[in-house]
Amino acid sequence: MTNFLIIMADEHSRHICGCYGNQVVQTPNIDKLAARGTRFDNGYSSSPICVPARAAFATGQPVHRTGHWDNSFAYAGEPASWAHVIRDAGRDVVSIGKLHYRSSDDDLGFDESIEPIYLHNGTGDILGCVREPLPIRWVTRNMAEKIGPGETDYTAYDRRVTKAAVDWLAHRRPDGNPWTAYVSLVAPHFPLIAPLEFYERYADLDLMPTKSVPENEHPWLQAFRNCYIYDNFTEEKTRVALASYYALTTFMDDNVGQVLNALDAAGLAEDTVVLYLSDHGDNAGERGLWGKSVMYEESVGIPMVLAGPGVPVGKVSTTPATLTDVYATALDVAGLACDAPSLRGIAASDDDPERVGFSEYHAAGSPSAAYMIRKGRWKYIHYVDFPPQLFDIEADPDELFDLGISEKHSEIRSELVTCLADICDPDEMDRRAKAEQRQKVESFGGREAVVEKGSFGATPIPAT
Repeated sequence: MTNFLIIMADEHSRHICGCYGNQVVQTPNIDKLAARGTRFDNGYSSSPICVPARAAFATGQPVHRTGHWDNSFAYAGEPASWAHVIRDAGRDVVSIGKLHYRSSDDDLGFDESIEPIYLHNGTGDILGCVREPLPIRWVTRNMAEKIGPGETDYTAYDRRVTKAAVDWLAHRRPDGNPWTAYVSLVAPHFPLIAPLEFYERYADLDLMPTKSVPENEHPWLQAFRNCYIYDNFTEEKTRVALASYYALTTFMDDNVGQVLNALDAAGLAEDTVVLYLSDHGDNAGERGLWGKSVMYEESVGIPMVLAGPGVPVGKVSTTPATLTDVYATALDVAGLACDAPSLRGIAASDDDPERVGFSEYHAAGSPSAAYMIRKGRWKYIHYVDFPPQLFDIEADPDELFDLGISEKHSEIRSELVTCLADICDPDEMDRRAKAEQRQKVESFGGREAVVEKGSFGATPIPAT
């Protein structure tokens, strides 16, 4: 029987990872994992924001099907997750670290949850439900202030999670009951404050983003930028913040390495499939944006690395894959039937240019729903009530040339619109999300009360 170890980072963009071609960042442990397994070059978050992404990860279903619209609509145990199914089949299932599900009062499918983070107060970010019109999220200006070398509650928390995972693995026996373990770290999520020993590796490298704010920026993105305020990122603050993001990524990789070393020391490595991934990416200053929430590759693209029994060694898969694929993968490794394809099966197959990668966003900063379709070389972004975007990722990997209204590309746009229509009715899902969000805002005292209260920013860890 094969074990399954899932290691998830928070807000790790795939373009800041050594095995994905970044020659500056130090991620030796993730790189080693990729070398002995399969790297997915077109991995995507199912929604580039924490709570909806993690709900899709748990259920294997897209956000519009389950109604986990934003960071106040958290997974609460329904529909059943891969953890429920595997637990009910008699396999040990544990979570160690950040869940960002609703509450410990819910049956989330785990036999045990060690050092969990749940939704703040069980309610989360109600301000993200206010969308018509969008409020100004002044709290985002703190991102330019909380930067540089140092320690935070988050770095201390990740150290605790790593130790807990190492200790848990040390007590597993190769001949024991097969298990599934989900280890979830917070780094490199903001605040962009990194431990000094890691920050010093990047402090003098003069790191800066490579893409500036586009001229004639898309109107949906203009509305987003007017909600999320990043106007206090001076050149120097940008340099420090980016060095900190790189440092937090290396700090996270060091924790990943400790967990993988513990797996090996316990004699479990040969019988364990390991999946490393992130819930979503981070803009990391590109185009003057930080955090996530948009459909550019930096934000929606995630690292996905799979290794272990049944996984091709040293392979690079270009087939699109998303967080929803983890559900089938977990069942596959556990030896349970599932109709959907697993990442092991995708890795073992020829690249499939016809497979569609899908993501959607209905949360904070969005004037309307945004949907991404990735198929072959093309990436189509559909905005309700706004013009679309289209990028040729092969010819334009930096997404600098928007073909969304190009007459020459009307045929491929029509094909991708049909792909989207096969998945959902984008207008209807936008209406449904906004209606449920308005209802939640009213239950918290109405728009004025919610806007006045504001947002707490990053989710606090327990007892802080």
